[in-house]
Amino acid sequence: MSQHAPIEPPLEKPVLDYPCGDAPAPGHAHDIAPGVLWLRMPMPMRLDHINLWAIRDGDGWAAVDSGMQTPETAAAWRTLFASGGALGDGGLTRLFVTHMHPDHIGMAGWLTHKFGCSLWMTRLEYLMCRVLAADTGRAAPGEAIDFYRKAGWSDDDLEVYRARFGGFGKYVHALPESFHRLSDGDTLQIGDHAWRVVVGTGHSPEHACLYCPDLKLLISGDQVLPRISSNVSVFPTEPDADPMGDWLASLDKVRAEVPDDVLVLPAHNEPFRGLHARVDYLRDSQHQALDRLRQALAEPQRAVDVFAQLFSRPITGGGGLLGMATGESIAHLNYLLERGEAVRESGADGCYWYRMK
Repeated sequence: MSQHAPIEPPLEKPVLDYPCGDAPAPGHAHDIAPGVLWLRMPMPMRLDHINLWAIRDGDGWAAVDSGMQTPETAAAWRTLFASGGALGDGGLTRLFVTHMHPDHIGMAGWLTHKFGCSLWMTRLEYLMCRVLAADTGRAAPGEAIDFYRKAGWSDDDLEVYRARFGGFGKYVHALPESFHRLSDGDTLQIGDHAWRVVVGTGHSPEHACLYCPDLKLLISGDQVLPRISSNVSVFPTEPDADPMGDWLASLDKVRAEVPDDVLVLPAHNEPFRGLHARVDYLRDSQHQALDRLRQALAEPQRAVDVFAQLFSRPITGGGGLLGMATGESIAHLNYLLERGEAVRESGADGCYWYRMK
């Protein structure tokens, strides 16, 4: 599309089916399918919950994702495994983790140590978690400060970043020293049913979804969410990455490999039906955002100058929201750079300025 082509009206969100009712309270569970339970853990942030899943596995339970390391999450797990609790008959056999973000992996070390069970996840997610956890207590590196200064951050924003740097490990229990590797296309026997690993990228390096054809279930993690969009960002560790290209390719892959008749079990919001319609909406809305960005880049812009074209709410002040928005803006900009549509130039102010060719 030409950078001067008209922008299409906003997409109409698909009508999805939410057949499972209200979420369980922390420490409780709802039946989703034979031998599959829906759990929910609290989180101390704007997005205040994460869904976890328990699958009957022989005499015990395999869990998918672990929650963030907080006293509230630990208390909920203790209630679940207590005598008479939803998971009180057999303990934990295995822990599967979709990806390395703290709300998914935070209690993994605690649970695997408590039950003497194995951690199952993809290699890149395990290793990246170890790398980020090692930042705890370090000063923000110069490369990271330079990255955000070039994006257009003020001195005050950078000072907030310095103060917050290394916080990843705060919500992540130390991981076990070994893990069992998941790879794309693997078939796993969990209890009475086979589950296939479907790996996506873009939101995180090697995100594992679990698809069960027999039960017509897809545990989607953050790869497909029904009411919100997953964050797709560039970070200082790989400033020229193209996660948006990876993300869009992954959406097409999920649509091609998983039938539309599944019940999707997402990490946030509620289980839903309508996978293909939701994937189509996520893909098409990203392409509309890219078209708005192309229009904005008729004149040179910094990463912080294009928030209005990409986000539905204002991005103000320093902190985590600014970091996420900046990472997403650069992901969109790098997508255009990677495809030769835009150029990036260094300005006299030390910032990167982007424009269409």
